[in-house]
Amino acid sequence: MNQTKQAMSYVELDGKDLPAYCPNPQMPIWSTHPRVYIPVDHHGEGKCPYCGTVYKLKPGTVLKGH
Repeated sequence: MNQTKQAMSYVELDGKDLPAYCPNPQMPIWSTHPRVYIPVDHHGEGKCPYCGTVYKLKPGTVLKGH
């Protein structure tokens, strides 16, 4: 998972990063919360209910079996 900064911070996901969960491996240990799996909606994004981190699929990502 790569963390990308734009107007809003989000984590960009590839198909191999699914199922998505938060906190993700790039988050510092001090900012952790209970692990939750993030459902990625039909728009290709989801949001963590604890910290608000947004997870988005990379453009062109093909989901298989999801």
